[in-house]
Amino acid sequence: MIKQTKAFHLAILALFIAIVILQSFVPFLGYIPVGPINITIVQITVIIAAVLLGPKDGALLGLVWGLLSWVRAFVAPTSPLSTLVFTNPLVSVVPRVLVGLFAGYVFLWLTRAHWRQTWALIVTGSVGSALNTLLVVGLIGIFYRTPAVAHAYGVSSPALLGNVLMTLVGTNGIPELILSAIVVPIIATPLLKLWRR
Repeated sequence: MIKQTKAFHLAILALFIAIVILQSFVPFLGYIPVGPINITIVQITVIIAAVLLGPKDGALLGLVWGLLSWVRAFVAPTSPLSTLVFTNPLVSVVPRVLVGLFAGYVFLWLTRAHWRQTWALIVTGSVGSALNTLLVVGLIGIFYRTPAVAHAYGVSSPALLGNVLMTLVGTNGIPELILSAIVVPIIATPLLKLWRR
């Protein structure tokens, strides 16, 4: 049986933070490079933490992820695009905080609405992943319709950037959403059983 004290809660939060740090800097643990883009899987850790620890700690873990994305854009960019767009904290930090916050609230709302746990986890994983993709891509579209970003995406004009960003939603967002919808319930279900003992 797990005795849930404040110290235990902080230890679990610290463990999730350590996992996000590893995922942010060790290749293939948090980002899978595919050509000029990266398939993100860090959101799965943030979503699971939000499910277990609640929206506030989910937002805190999202903040850690966002700050690490921001720092990584300066010190170890994975592509020219990273340096161009993820050095802006509105693109690199804010969406990640909101992923943790909203994932926690979505799971709470669904469980209070008496959804089966598996379905609540599938929807929470899907919503968290979709939110990350839509916010990041949307903010890139709002702030970065510039020739430099268009060139980094391989298009000749900023006017065509919207088409490329919509393609990213399909090529990145949909696989990330499917992966989150599958992996979040697989990992979170046994953790929730232990957590609620």
